[in-house]
Amino acid sequence: MAGNVAVAGASVSSRLFAVLDCFQVGASALSLTDIANRSGLPLSTARRLVSDLVAWGGLVQHEDRRFRIGMRLWKIGSLASDQRVLREAALPYMHDLYEATQENIQLAVLDGLEALCVEKISGVRAVPTFTHLGGRLPLHATGVGKILLAFSPREVVAAVLAQGLPPITCHTITEPGRLVSELAKVRQSRIAFSQEEMSLGAVSVASVIEGSNGAMRGAVSIVSRSAARLDRLEPAVRTAALGISRACI
Repeated sequence: MAGNVAVAGASVSSRLFAVLDCFQVGASALSLTDIANRSGLPLSTARRLVSDLVAWGGLVQHEDRRFRIGMRLWKIGSLASDQRVLREAALPYMHDLYEATQENIQLAVLDGLEALCVEKISGVRAVPTFTHLGGRLPLHATGVGKILLAFSPREVVAAVLAQGLPPITCHTITEPGRLVSELAKVRQSRIAFSQEEMSLGAVSVASVIEGSNGAMRGAVSIVSRSAARLDRLEPAVRTAALGISRACI
């Protein structure tokens, strides 16, 4: 459920946001009933708000009668300057990494207490991953997530530890002390590894992307099969991250 907006006094804007929040990776095409159930809105209210969004161009309805995000929202989202600048700076280096390795290349930024994938390049021979463009990844179990967490303020680390470290595979770090120790090593080396912690059979190596003031902008990674030599991939990822950092200045 997107939020408890069925209560009296909920603003029109909060109800509109609840409708839009229903659309996520894995739930990009929804029926009117789906939207009402996910948002917690009465069906009549959901119908009215969805109709308004369709008329505005924020949603579109296809022949299957399901609703999807419309071009007008996509155009507005593409104007997010920080992510646009980062993606434009990163893409040439990500393509170079892909051409050299033929592996999955990911670009992620911190979004709340998760990693948000803002760009991805993959090929037919690359290991399958759960990552989707616009999808979110746990900070404690992925290479990009550990980078983002290691260079985040202390309160972010504390919040991640406080909410728990759920096991995603049998290799996921679930002990707070062990994760804190690993994050200290990541800050020192500026490289993070995930070894089958997010998906069995897949490993990743990631490095930090920084802005002109030294603040973290994001993380770039290679995701490969578990048989890959991460020590051989590390220099390429580190070089790409440095190049992206310089391009962002």
